[in-house]
Amino acid sequence: MFSFANPGYLYLLLLIPVIVAMFYLSRRARKRNLARFGREQVIGALMPDVSPYKPWIKLSLELLLLAMVVIILARPRAGASKTTTRVHGIEVMVAVDVSNSMNASSTDNPQDISRLQRSKLILEKLIDRLSGDKVGLIVFAGNAYMQMPITGDASSAKLFLNGINTNMAPTQGTAIGEAIELATQSFSQSKKSQKAIIVITDGENFEDDAIGAASQAQKNRGIQVNVMGVGSTHGAPIPMGDGTYLTDDAGEVVTTFLNEKMAQDIARAGKGNYVDGNANDAVETLYDGLDKLSKSDLSTISYTQHDEQFPVFAWIAILFLIALTVLLEAKNPWLEKYNFFTKEPKK
Repeated sequence: MFSFANPGYLYLLLLIPVIVAMFYLSRRARKRNLARFGREQVIGALMPDVSPYKPWIKLSLELLLLAMVVIILARPRAGASKTTTRVHGIEVMVAVDVSNSMNASSTDNPQDISRLQRSKLILEKLIDRLSGDKVGLIVFAGNAYMQMPITGDASSAKLFLNGINTNMAPTQGTAIGEAIELATQSFSQSKKSQKAIIVITDGENFEDDAIGAASQAQKNRGIQVNVMGVGSTHGAPIPMGDGTYLTDDAGEVVTTFLNEKMAQDIARAGKGNYVDGNANDAVETLYDGLDKLSKSDLSTISYTQHDEQFPVFAWIAILFLIALTVLLEAKNPWLEKYNFFTKEPKK
């Protein structure tokens, strides 16, 4: 079976009759202009090297070359083989804290990379390693919001991840429990696939019962809840983006701390792992914890593979291009003794 991957390009072939018509009209106009200077036989004798056939031969080669290029753009294909692939992995929902405190430095140095930026860098590396797994994204501050439903498309996950910032949540706060509950509801209903939640936060939870939410997710659905803590336990000021830092009502600079104990308690309640976001092996630790979960068939992907035929037309196009390169506008001297198109007068 012969088909084209981009058949829309074939409409460009309609240019061929248009070009032929324009060329024909230009030759007619040329002939009329020459007729002003004298009879055709006389003018022809004054231009012995001009071939009346070469322009048409050259046009034919150019049009054939154009046709080959159009066919190459349309990507001709022949034959087809159907392939079925099973996606084997787990389901992972990632909940990212986007409260203002995540703008603070991730280390003791106030000028160092922010907690949110470090989280995004770690997640990007983790997503690259979650081959075959399904991933979803949630952002939360005072409330939790779905950023990307669970999907097996890693490229989409990284695209949504890059767009995360602290301006996404209109309500400030840190509702870790609500984020865990939303993540729990966002998984598929399949009982075969193993499920895990990764909460990335500085652990300053003031809104709800995050430990209870993690415990319920584990007990009711068997979902593993992991927590990655980002920030410094020594505290850091929260930059406002204009060179100043957030202050309280008394005018004092607000210091935000990594609540490591809270993060560890949440992970323990969800029978997951606590990971230090500042550790060099943070990505490996997160991945190793997920890799221990048993994999299952998440979905089946069927696609049809075709044999590309454009190289054949590319070689033909190259031959036409070579022919155009060596073709002369004037008559070939070594062909002058041959007369292909008129009869010799009888003697």
